[in-house]
Amino acid sequence: MCGIAALQIRNPALRDALGMYMHGMLCEIVERGPDSAGIALYGSERMTPDGTSTVTVIGDLDPYALTTALDAALPGASPTVSVYAESVLINAATDAGSLESAVRASLPSAHIIGRGQNVAVLKGVGHPVELADVYGLTDISGTQALSHTRMATESAVTAAGAHPFTVAEDLCLVHNGSFSNHASIRRALRADGVEFDSENDSEVAARYIAAQMAAGDDLTTALGHLQDVFDGFYTLVVTTADSMAVVRDPIACKPAIIAETDDWVAMASEYRALAGLPGIESARVFEPAPGVVYTWRLDAPVLEGAER
Repeated sequence: MCGIAALQIRNPALRDALGMYMHGMLCEIVERGPDSAGIALYGSERMTPDGTSTVTVIGDLDPYALTTALDAALPGASPTVSVYAESVLINAATDAGSLESAVRASLPSAHIIGRGQNVAVLKGVGHPVELADVYGLTDISGTQALSHTRMATESAVTAAGAHPFTVAEDLCLVHNGSFSNHASIRRALRADGVEFDSENDSEVAARYIAAQMAAGDDLTTALGHLQDVFDGFYTLVVTTADSMAVVRDPIACKPAIIAETDDWVAMASEYRALAGLPGIESARVFEPAPGVVYTWRLDAPVLEGAER
């Protein structure tokens, strides 16, 4: 019974408070998943400065040695390495693909959990609120964020197994539920050359969506196709650099609530996670319908929906 909280801020005047709002939301879903947690933060000047790309790895490493190696591999990119417990955030003034390649060359055994130009991914094992304090969440600004508190049911409690799963640039997925046919879909994706980092069923969904979007789907269409292929009970939230989407399985087994104002749109597993947001008393609050993909874009604040 994992917990999800997501927030997209449309009003630029509120973006300095993104981390503070997300901290309040996270505190209200801790009981749904106390063993590990993760967060994806978009548009943060501290975490993802303009003109840089960001890669996050899990592991015990020497920040100085890594910075020195990346300096040599990426001349003029001015790499920086920041340690947040199990998560190590790496920034450099280059494209995300080049940074990821340099990180893999410098740390062949490292587990990469985040990549992109707009998103910073942090996750770890432990109490979610304690992790949020390690990340300095309340002081982070940005455009949108996605968080997850995990109660593991089908794979080990590790930082790598925590959500969100970020398997393509700026694409993040969190999941409450389980997929009954993830093993067969994993085999099919592997046959097409897709590689996996964990045994988590949620990673299979993330890899599937990334493959669909690489083949030309937009986010809404990819989630529609996912419903045709995956069996199980699920609430999914998926984010890109400029979009956030929510979808539930056809019988809506897992909880979800959405609140929307002109200033922001938010989704959570429970209403109490939304109650502290500014203007909640006049928000449009609703439960997402079964089998409908809801999508919001930062540059087009009109809700888009697609029913399967």
